[in-house]
Amino acid sequence: LKEMEIDLGFAEKSDNGAWLSNRYFPSKLGGQPAWLELEALPPTSQLQCSKCRAPKSFLAQLYAPFEDEYNFHRSIYVFLCRNSDCQEAQNASNFTVLRSQLPRKNKFFSEEEPSDVGQPLPAVPCLKKLCAACGCHAPHACSKCKAIHYCSPEHQRAHWPQHKPNCGAPEVATEKPLTQIVFPEFEIVMDSNPVESGEEDKDDEARLAEFQELESSGKTGDLSNVSEAEMDKYFGNSAAADDKTFRQFKKQTAAEPDQIVRYKRGGQPLWITNTVKTVEDQLNKLPNCIACGGERQFEFQIMPQALTLLEDENLDWGVLAVYTCAKSCPIDGYVEELLIKQDIVAEDQS
Repeated sequence: LKEMEIDLGFAEKSDNGAWLSNRYFPSKLGGQPAWLELEALPPTSQLQCSKCRAPKSFLAQLYAPFEDEYNFHRSIYVFLCRNSDCQEAQNASNFTVLRSQLPRKNKFFSEEEPSDVGQPLPAVPCLKKLCAACGCHAPHACSKCKAIHYCSPEHQRAHWPQHKPNCGAPEVATEKPLTQIVFPEFEIVMDSNPVESGEEDKDDEARLAEFQELESSGKTGDLSNVSEAEMDKYFGNSAAADDKTFRQFKKQTAAEPDQIVRYKRGGQPLWITNTVKTVEDQLNKLPNCIACGGERQFEFQIMPQALTLLEDENLDWGVLAVYTCAKSCPIDGYVEELLIKQDIVAEDQS
């Protein structure tokens, strides 16, 4: 059997969040974004929800360098609006994906690889002011002390109870993240895991028999990578229980049920349910790269297991599949890429 390489990402709580700053080119879930290009930050309008106009929250970033000189450093960022009214099945309009990259020789970071020995060094400062609440570009200042900045009036209001006692006083760095804005922070640790590529050749009956055998021996895991709400919604009808795609999803993830990211540049996503009734239309008309006009390809997916770490009941998804410029073309600052959100929808809802 030919083996296809795939990298799996797992969430680990970091003892010291300073190791997750931009200086160390992290992959992470939650917290504030660790910006790569430090001058041309995305404007606030780009990170504003098109539905409710609220600022989006930073969900995750992956450090995924390419082979060219101009994309020696490369990070992909995912943001989303957390407002419950903005969550819609098979619709990712409340998400934004950004790509940023730098050559090895650049004006922000040393050409030498950062040392991971001893104490972490501070983050490399941005050349723009950052929002005290979310860490994104902040064009507004506190009107009283002028010492602290915000991306939006919403975040200024949310942050005021915390800032009020310190307004005008010397800066205090012990502020707690506002949980309604910033998700709990985890490092995403990537692990290369070869997978069999002979799966597609088996006929469904052989695959089902194999799966049932695994199931009866208790080897399929407890499906802990699918949230309970998803399961209830899904197994509420028998047609869904027969979904081949879902069985394949369970089988492929059984060995590593804690995976929150699957990275397979140029490969195919592992869908959680049949694409025909969900995202097929979107897949058939993938828009090209807005910077170079070239084709986009699948790069990675965020799994439903990530939901269990985010502590937000409003959020729900089956698969978040990220598509990026296949060439990872030269850009300045940050350029938007594409996300397709697949949800499990019971038959009677579709």
